[in-house]
Amino acid sequence: MDGHPTYKLIVAVTEDWAIGKDGGMLIRNPADLKRFKELTTGHTVIMGRRTLESLPGGRALPNRANIVLTRTGEADVDGYAVARGLKEAKALVSASEDVAYVIGGEAVYRSLLPCVDECLVTMHHVRRPDADTWFPDLDAIEGWTIARKDAGGVTPDGVKFDYLTYVRE
Repeated sequence: MDGHPTYKLIVAVTEDWAIGKDGGMLIRNPADLKRFKELTTGHTVIMGRRTLESLPGGRALPNRANIVLTRTGEADVDGYAVARGLKEAKALVSASEDVAYVIGGEAVYRSLLPCVDECLVTMHHVRRPDADTWFPDLDAIEGWTIARKDAGGVTPDGVKFDYLTYVRE
């Protein structure tokens, strides 16, 4: 997506780039959820229908403009707008918006990855071969590099994690 605003992907992954199983997240990480809320509040978030359904109550995230990419559904329901494609989603993002965050799921990440220049990745240092949804392995895609690495901490279940900022070269 070109021009204003900037679009960023934000995702929590495991070392094998797994992001979910059975419609839910793989790792319980309250610190990362707090960071996600701090980063996205006041901005637009773009997600797929299944990601919306996985949110508490299947409702839009508060204090954010929510855009749901789907081929079905009504236009403006319960605090979110529906876009039936990337062009329509882009048109729904306010011209005054500085950053719009793409928050999942797998199909939305894959379709929008070529359109962004930055990915905010929470890397959980564990592997989850039992997962059923995956994020593209940025380390294996030419043109992506880690521009910043910040120590994250340890989840309540003992999983170490870091915050990585990938940028397109």
